[in-house]
Amino acid sequence: MPQSNFDDLPNLGDASGKIISPQQDKALGAYFMRQIRQAGIILEDEEATAYLAALGNKLTSHSENPGFNFTFFLVNDSSINAFAGPGGYIGVNVGLFLACESESELAGVMAHEIAHITQRHLARAFDSQERMSVPTMAAILASILIGATADGSAGAAALMATQAASMQQQINFTRANEKEADRVGIQTLADAGFDPFGMPLFFERLQKNSKLYGTRPPEFLSTHPVTLNRIAEATARAEGYAKVRQYTNLDFQLIQAKMRVENYENPKQVLADVQRYKGKSGGKTAVEQYEFALLLSKTENYAAALKVMENLHNSDPDRVAYRLALAEIMTADKQYPQALQLYADTLELYPGEMTVVLPYATALLSYGQAEEAFTLLTDITNRNTGNAQSYKLLAQAAGATGHSAQTHTAMAQYYFLNGYTDQAIEQLKLAEKSPTLSAYQIERIQARITDLEAQLALEKSEKLE
Repeated sequence: MPQSNFDDLPNLGDASGKIISPQQDKALGAYFMRQIRQAGIILEDEEATAYLAALGNKLTSHSENPGFNFTFFLVNDSSINAFAGPGGYIGVNVGLFLACESESELAGVMAHEIAHITQRHLARAFDSQERMSVPTMAAILASILIGATADGSAGAAALMATQAASMQQQINFTRANEKEADRVGIQTLADAGFDPFGMPLFFERLQKNSKLYGTRPPEFLSTHPVTLNRIAEATARAEGYAKVRQYTNLDFQLIQAKMRVENYENPKQVLADVQRYKGKSGGKTAVEQYEFALLLSKTENYAAALKVMENLHNSDPDRVAYRLALAEIMTADKQYPQALQLYADTLELYPGEMTVVLPYATALLSYGQAEEAFTLLTDITNRNTGNAQSYKLLAQAAGATGHSAQTHTAMAQYYFLNGYTDQAIEQLKLAEKSPTLSAYQIERIQARITDLEAQLALEKSEKLE
């Protein structure tokens, strides 16, 4: 968390140990995440998010609170940072993901943030804010974190709107918090089978390279100050665990390659450089060829991209990353029948995988098969209510197939998940007017409107429930 003065911070909790309740923490987290989504800083890449969630879940299953429900997401920002929010929401910037040289380093950062949650550091820091409503606290916390991105204008505006910038000092983590998060995080890292040196190695490299960043060091160093003493202590703790055999995780490297391609400012120049230094093949390793294929596709060299990706897919036919990339290149090249068949085959191998469903539905809509997309998305949203993009696609499919009520109810959920409660209510009121609804469906919509109107009133209140 943002941190400027370590020695003059308020005590965390009173003498009785009273802190914000788990119920309040959960509510705070839900509001917080809607604020983050509203700011538009989340990376909408289901494949990368699914990888991060799988990594996070592996860590949390070995944490001090394995039953806690965590949510992991990527922030579409090139600065090096990660943060723990209320309710178990943990964000990792694209810049930090790309800065890690191994999966254990990324896992080390995530284990540190997980420890902040399991040790209830943030919940204790909020104890002094009893007179503030949950929505207001969530808005302030989100604005502080948004303000820590490279473009802090959105966060600054939110802070001005809430008029509570002074609260930042109240939620700072202390040095003791950081040490405890290091200790608990390294234990989690080791218990989950990762290299326990992943955490201190990443900290050490950031600290050594901090001078290279000029007047603006990585935000991670501001929010998690790294000293030589802290690195030494973390290294000593890591030495207390059994050595782990080093291995290279291909999934981690492929996601990194995908992120690099998406973040290149001039992909044509990068492609030319790759061809100049690595030849027309784009490199020898699977990761090099994967990135080369994505670069070719990014620059609309679809025929060449397909050839490279087909070779990768044939060499490792069950790897989802290759299947998705190949289908996406086919879709971009308007080879819809081939792309749709590959998506259908992949969904048979991995039923219900959102990483497959979303691009599959997008391709179906592009090819004019809206009814099939509507059926696919209706099924997935009935089983997964937390993915905003799935509701946006469902609304498009419903609109294209004449399902007017579902168009509005899907958009209502999309707006709600993105923090726009008032617009969600408007969509539900439009859905309520649909002549095709049964009495039971109307009753359900009206009940949802009542719930959201109560929530909207709470969002505008100043009393902590």
